[in-house]
Amino acid sequence: MHKGLSIALIAVGIALLILGYRASESLSSDVSKFFTDSPSDKAIWMLIGGGAALLIGLFGLGRGGTRSN
Repeated sequence: MHKGLSIALIAVGIALLILGYRASESLSSDVSKFFTDSPSDKAIWMLIGGGAALLIGLFGLGRGGTRSN
């Protein structure tokens, strides 16, 4: 994986985690928590996607920039 792509995935992952956290604290998520005892689906998927993107980016960065040509 290219280093630039890994850094971009890390940045997107962090952004999605922040947005997912903020969405979980929103009014619509509070209403969802009241009725279902869990945050809204949007918040959950943003947190899952952000975590996955962050882990993939960190894994790609940790593997190094080796490519087979």
